Amino acid sequence: MNRETVVVEALGLLDEVGLDAVSTRRLARRLKVEQPSLYWYFRTKKDLLTAMAAAAMEPHAATPLPTPKDDWREWFADNTRSFRRTLLMRRDGARLHAGTTPTADFERIRHKVNFLVASGVPERDAQMAMLAAGRFTVGSVLEEQADTGPGGAALPDDVPALDHESAFEAGLALILNGLIHRTGMRE
Repeated sequence: MNRETVVVEALGLLDEVGLDAVSTRRLARRLKVEQPSLYWYFRTKKDLLTAMAAAAMEPHAATPLPTPKDDWREWFADNTRSFRRTLLMRRDGARLHAGTTPTADFERIRHKVNFLVASGVPERDAQMAMLAAGRFTVGSVLEEQADTGPGGAALPDDVPALDHESAFEAGLALILNGLIHRTGMRE
């Protein structure tokens, strides 16, 4: 057993039982070890959850960084969609991610903001747009996962189900169009 194995098994447990039911006791049983042995790898449950969140974000973190030849508007939308897809890959993915600090991802984030700035977006607007898109995405996925998970709210028969992807795309377009308008960089 090693740290990576613990995280992989913890993510498997998350997908099976959901975030509320993930516990070090359950994880130890799954790994066929005594619960205190997990503390060798993670001092607290929060440390474990942080490592799980980082591992869950790996598909998004593995996407190529923008290059100077990329159109910043297309890249911004694609980057935000990639983040959403990654959060949706795990049960309670948005809840797992919410509130974590992407410590290992700071260089990638800095590169993305610098790309936007080099494309003509004022630095403060680039920072705020990345933050707004990230928080919008987490909130959208939180709602989507709450709607589709166990105990999701049942709608009355006369209320149409929300098309989460269309709602997400509409919100993303509003953020992107607001940034385009603010910067004055029309196509």
